[in-house]
Amino acid sequence: MDYKKLPKEQLLALLAEEQKSFKKLQKEGISVDMTRGRPCKEQLDLSVGLLDTLKNSDFKSSGVDVRNYGCPEGIKEIRELFAELLGVRAEEVFAQDNSSLSLMYDLVQFAKQFGIMGSTPWNKLPAVKFVCPAPGYDRHFSICEALGIEMITVPMLEDGPDMNLVETIVKNDPAVKGIWCVPKYSNPTGITYSDSVVERLATMETAAPDFRIFYDNAYFIHVLKDTDDKLKNIFDVARKAGTLDRIYMFASTSKITFAGAGIACVAASENNIAELKKRFFFKTIGPNKVNQLAHAIYLKDKNNVLKLMKKHADILRPKFDLVDRMLAEDFAGDEFVRWSKPNGGYFISLDVKSCAKRIVELANAANVKFTNAGATFPYRIDDHDMNIRIAPSVPSLQELEFAMKVLISAIKQARMELVLKKSFAHTFE
Repeated sequence: MDYKKLPKEQLLALLAEEQKSFKKLQKEGISVDMTRGRPCKEQLDLSVGLLDTLKNSDFKSSGVDVRNYGCPEGIKEIRELFAELLGVRAEEVFAQDNSSLSLMYDLVQFAKQFGIMGSTPWNKLPAVKFVCPAPGYDRHFSICEALGIEMITVPMLEDGPDMNLVETIVKNDPAVKGIWCVPKYSNPTGITYSDSVVERLATMETAAPDFRIFYDNAYFIHVLKDTDDKLKNIFDVARKAGTLDRIYMFASTSKITFAGAGIACVAASENNIAELKKRFFFKTIGPNKVNQLAHAIYLKDKNNVLKLMKKHADILRPKFDLVDRMLAEDFAGDEFVRWSKPNGGYFISLDVKSCAKRIVELANAANVKFTNAGATFPYRIDDHDMNIRIAPSVPSLQELEFAMKVLISAIKQARMELVLKKSFAHTFE
């Protein structure tokens, strides 16, 4: 509905009616947390059998007792499994404990403190910058803020980052040391990078010889629909281009088995892996190899992982379908409300121009919590105040239906308030 075309009296009456309905929702006393993309209990229950895998095990991996110290790069079996899943070589996998985010932080911190492959430590440079496609993953941006790295925002297009802008930035400024990427089912937009974007990332000219692509492949196997997006293997491109050293690819089992007790890895060139071993020598004597062995036994191989992920999809798909259906019932064809329809991942990206903060504020007043508006942009600055990240995974279908009623009402109220203030933009820029 284009509220701008309504007489003020009619609009006031509509707003009052919507506020009345909203108060009824508030009185239902239901609380829904949609702030993070976490697996729900039913998904976590799928992997409970993992806890029994070591009952008859000899706890050996390539002759090494996993209950003891050693294997700082991870056990052979788990490196081989990640290699099969990611399309790399086992020698290019460095497997650690639960959080891929922890590995990302470590690698940025190591670069700041020690440099990369003999380069000047970043903390000794006058400036260090990262390219940050947005909307993007808020925790990537938090790492930059925590470590004093300047962020350069570039827009996300339908096939990935605006590569014309990215190439210009990295080619002309040696202070630009990295770029954050979520290449498949991107957080929060759900898009998958096109072949062209992947190729350009791997082959683009960079002013900084120690430039790194922080390639967070978090949703590489997390398909929801019958059709899985195809992501070109950036390692294949980089091998041919001679740029393999510039890639750090991150992945984990956090949304495959247990988010709180999974396995994370970084896939990189053997040169990078050798340097990681040196850095981690001073940090740890080895990861949780008992957990790694349990995962290797339970997950077995790629085909078995795909079977498990289909069960995840069967749990998640109805939730994503419900969000899409309810938004479409009220806003199909509405030029002021847009949302993504991803084939995989954990998020739906909602754009309602000029009132995202107000929508989140209203929803919070009804105990429906979203990630703060603006969080998907560097420094939490969303110039158009439009993006809201919807994470449908945790709530039950009943809870999710309630949350969507609240969200839809909040959208309508916020838009009507804007019109009454005469500050609503007519179209998306």
